[in-house]
Amino acid sequence: MILRGLLALLTPFAGPALAEGFLLELPIDCDLGQTCYIQQYVDHDPSETAQDYRCSGLSYDGHKGTDFALPHLAMMKRGVPVLAAAPGVVIGLRDGMADQVYSQANAKEIKGRECGNGVVLRHADGWETQYCHLKRGSLAIAKGDWVAVGTPLGEVGMSGRAAFPHLHLSVRKDGNQIDPFVPNGETSCAIAPSQTLWRDPPPYRAGGLLLSGFTDQVPDYSQVKAGTASSELSRKSENIVAFSFGFGFRKGDILDISITGPNGFRLSKRHSFDKAKAQAFRAIGQKRRHTPWPSGDYAGRAALIRDGAVIDSQTWTTTIQD
Repeated sequence: MILRGLLALLTPFAGPALAEGFLLELPIDCDLGQTCYIQQYVDHDPSETAQDYRCSGLSYDGHKGTDFALPHLAMMKRGVPVLAAAPGVVIGLRDGMADQVYSQANAKEIKGRECGNGVVLRHADGWETQYCHLKRGSLAIAKGDWVAVGTPLGEVGMSGRAAFPHLHLSVRKDGNQIDPFVPNGETSCAIAPSQTLWRDPPPYRAGGLLLSGFTDQVPDYSQVKAGTASSELSRKSENIVAFSFGFGFRKGDILDISITGPNGFRLSKRHSFDKAKAQAFRAIGQKRRHTPWPSGDYAGRAALIRDGAVIDSQTWTTTIQD
């Protein structure tokens, strides 16, 4: 079934909105900031550049919603429920589109169905919410169903125009696009907005680290994004490699990665970013010489540094057995 309203992503961004009585809950069953994160917000810049509601670059030109992303494909395959953010009636849905990375090779078949598998809910007083990029075969509701807040609608997927597993949430009032973080459309660089559509407003996170670990070779980017890059180390491993994967990197950011281990083993490197990156990973490593690696505990640490301050960090350990 063609999803009614799916192309409403092209609706221009609205100005002030009356939000009395309409509040949103988190539309994804995850621990925000731990097992999921917000990759992109609504674009508030009318030019060809992009700017989110906090005057930062977590958006892209013309983006009309909020992207709740998973750190890797393994989570998507296990299944992460998409939830109704508010009570309402299902007025449109679509299923059957493949979960795949959007590319020029499949752009023609996706054209006009960029939302992928999705759901549109109608709420009271002219409000609508739209849920895009759901996993094929996961939809759990039917057109005409009334759903309570928190009702599972399907699962996070990568259908339609998607480059990573995520839920794209759009909010509309009387057909006009609304940013739930600033429903009146007034952005602020310095302070968080005083009024939002969220019952419990998600904290703003201007970039961070998603996944780090040890492996015996510098991993392929596809392995990192799939969540399969980490591997066990042994005394005879060819290399010891530490990697870290994150999002929202800005020009001038530094990703500092280090390894410490037995017998005073230490390795570290600071990776500088010369341009903004929506997602990226970096790695450091050392090749084994003639003797086996010393047995014992090895620790990794990654720190994302911005303007001289650490804004996020991760630590992890592994043990090399005799």
